Amino acid sequence: MESGCWWPGGEFEDSVFEERRERRLGPPAPYRAKCCEPQWFYEETGSSDDVEALTVQKFRGDLAYRRQEYQKALQEYSSISEKLPSTNFAVKRDVQEGQARCLVHLGRHVEALEIAADLENKATNTDHLTTVLYLQFAICSSLQNLEKTIFCLQKLISLHPFNPWNWGKLAEAYLNLGPALSASCASSQKQNSFTSSDKTIKSSFPHWGKHRLLCFPDTLPENSLFPMEASSCDNQKKEKALKNVQICTAEKREAVLLENQMKACASFIRTRLLLQLAQAQQASFALERNLRTQQEIEDKVKGFSFKEDALLLIAEVMGEDIIPEKLKDEVCTEVKCVGPAALSGLVIASSEEFEDKWFRKIREHLHAFENQFHTEIHILA
Repeated sequence: MESGCWWPGGEFEDSVFEERRERRLGPPAPYRAKCCEPQWFYEETGSSDDVEALTVQKFRGDLAYRRQEYQKALQEYSSISEKLPSTNFAVKRDVQEGQARCLVHLGRHVEALEIAADLENKATNTDHLTTVLYLQFAICSSLQNLEKTIFCLQKLISLHPFNPWNWGKLAEAYLNLGPALSASCASSQKQNSFTSSDKTIKSSFPHWGKHRLLCFPDTLPENSLFPMEASSCDNQKKEKALKNVQICTAEKREAVLLENQMKACASFIRTRLLLQLAQAQQASFALERNLRTQQEIEDKVKGFSFKEDALLLIAEVMGEDIIPEKLKDEVCTEVKCVGPAALSGLVIASSEEFEDKWFRKIREHLHAFENQFHTEIHILA
């Protein structure tokens, strides 16, 4: 080989030619752990290192949040966010999450959701995305927006389908959706009733107004003076139409409530199946909590109006993918670092997509059972 010609990577490291350090005779010096006094970060550190100064400031923000001093914590986090270098992604994510949680407690949910959306767009692995989805779930729960809360849980489940606790939360959310729907429909019916009666009054007295008086002329045609028969007939038609609308609305509400009960029941059964699978590997307080939760689920499932064959069907459908050998591989998978674009493909795009995947087969079978039941009743009649 000619001098001066080197293959790439063929250079020697300088460390090869360094002399080794002499070994010290005798026992090594004892290890001394650094002890910090409580709230040491409130003292002046005197450090010229910017990173250490920001870390100290973050500790102050964390303690303020712990003390429920959310405005003070938000000021600390915001100050850190302005000074952080753009390359410090890890601390930046922690600080943004702290800002969002403070904003939630301060009632500024829109700003908190904006921060959560920014974090979701910048997530680069499944751990980051999971953290952001839990943050969005906390924000939507604080807003008491059940539909968005359910969607957050559905996205979490699509990312981690074998987590029993998220399935349990989803079941509870579906149950809470029922009373909220009933209250909304009752309010709507009341408003429709007032509107209908108001229209009836206005149609009977066309000159009725806020600043007008009813004035009747001295002489009116005999036919035009309070046409009671025609008015009574019209009122009966309107009342009948309103009653039909109310019946139709009640039927739709009943169907939606039954649908939500089915989804809640299926989610509870899925939770119980996953807990049963996990209990063989648990002990002590973890096993006690598992068994206690299973009993609570059993009591709630009994409260639904589904027959035994329907419950067996739901359990069969919701447990199709629960295979112990496969589950071990799924749970022990490493964090997927796939980038923001690929991460969006790991979660469902809509609530309809999630419910079609998990509940469509149950819905079809239950409808088949219902049609068969009605057919049998018709034959017997």
